[in-house]
Amino acid sequence: MAETPSAEPSPGIKQPGAAAQTLAKHPAASYITWTALSLMTVSSVASLRPAPTMAVYGLACVFLYVLPAIVFLVPTALVSAELASGWSGGVYRWVTEGISPNMGFAAAWHQFAMTIFYYPTLLSFVASTLAYVINPSLASSGVFTAVVIIVVYWSGVLLALRGGIGVIAKLASSGVLIGTLIPGALLVILGIVYLLQGNPSAAPMDGGHILPAWTGIASIVLIVSNFGAYSGMEMNAVHVNELKDPAKQFPRAMFVAVLLVLVILILPPLAISWVVPSDQISLTAGVMQAIEVVFAHFGMQWLVPIIGLAIVIASLAGFMTWLSGPSRSLLLVAKDGGYLPPYFQKTNKVGVQQNILVVQGWVTTLLALLFALVPAVSNAYWIFMTITTSVYLLVYLWLFIAAYRLRKIAPDHPRGYRAPALPLLCAVGFIASLAAIAISFVPPSQFGDGSPWLFVGIVGGGIAILGLIIPWLLITLRKASWKIADDHVSEETA
Repeated sequence: MAETPSAEPSPGIKQPGAAAQTLAKHPAASYITWTALSLMTVSSVASLRPAPTMAVYGLACVFLYVLPAIVFLVPTALVSAELASGWSGGVYRWVTEGISPNMGFAAAWHQFAMTIFYYPTLLSFVASTLAYVINPSLASSGVFTAVVIIVVYWSGVLLALRGGIGVIAKLASSGVLIGTLIPGALLVILGIVYLLQGNPSAAPMDGGHILPAWTGIASIVLIVSNFGAYSGMEMNAVHVNELKDPAKQFPRAMFVAVLLVLVILILPPLAISWVVPSDQISLTAGVMQAIEVVFAHFGMQWLVPIIGLAIVIASLAGFMTWLSGPSRSLLLVAKDGGYLPPYFQKTNKVGVQQNILVVQGWVTTLLALLFALVPAVSNAYWIFMTITTSVYLLVYLWLFIAAYRLRKIAPDHPRGYRAPALPLLCAVGFIASLAAIAISFVPPSQFGDGSPWLFVGIVGGGIAILGLIIPWLLITLRKASWKIADDHVSEETA
């Protein structure tokens, strides 16, 4: 239900700090359209990368995506739309207003911490796809992978520093269109043509195959793990003030993004399952091999390298979106509450968080070298991703709690949109997030014959250190001198 925004703040609700307001409307910042923000959200969530994995399940892949969408994606999108239409600043501000400033910082940290191990994983996919286009043998080269990760990351930082959110929005919009929507549409069209030619579907499409085969705990893990496929829907709310009419445009952007995400994640795997039998789908070979099989049926192999380049572009667009959102949220909360030393609060002339990105870049460079060149690190990397994904899911626990409390303590605060049945949405989303975190403690097949208690200890310890101890130390060791005026921490760099 739309409301007319009021110039007067609601009683008991704090206004954003001067630093956050300055950053939100930086003089050099430019407006972005709601469609651009919607495509930025899509680029941070959806891609064709998991299509072969889900194609193995045939028609059941619809259920495997729709159920998590109902209990996680939809609550996240609707709740985020309400919060963004009433409070600028993104997750950190919502949690600050709904719970406490310290928890607001913790939420921003949890969102940021996930990217520490996410970038090398995402960019290694870029490297393997690029290798498939140039020379497939390069895909097994650790040196090639490391070089691609390092070069792409630092190139992304330079682009962000030069152009700010305007450049990122354009890249994200173009990347989703070129590397996700168009290739995905081609896959679906070719799949439909394949069926119209009278060919039988390789995967059964009858009602008896709507649900995946029940295999006990493995089936629960499979369903709940797809909750993580929708992580990031709320991330770009930090850019809400770059919209001309946030109260109306952000909810619109979220609703369109939800529809596009579902289409991208569901239809391409279905198309692959129509053409390629499940026993011929290589889960290790990746999306390019699956695309090649489909295109080869129609004698269109010449398009495969072009599709590969397009997918690389889409992955880079997603990378740029992730590069901007969590680090900017951390910057805003650091400036508002002085939670980080002044060095990490510095911005350039277009308001980009330069020192946070640079320090993160050195960490990413080190991880890229270890990931690509040290086998033991590469083999255990999925453990780090499990830990950081679980830490990121903590954000949703705080988000749903904050949304529920803000409805209670600030019912009259101006909101451009009110989510229907918000208490129910918050309860369902909270339980779904908690379930996804709990599932992360179940040892996957990669753990082999290792002790399950050892796995639980590693994951639990990692979550405790990254998700609890580090933010607690930053809050505890915070100094009054870290809270300084914005104009003292900005740098006019070229």
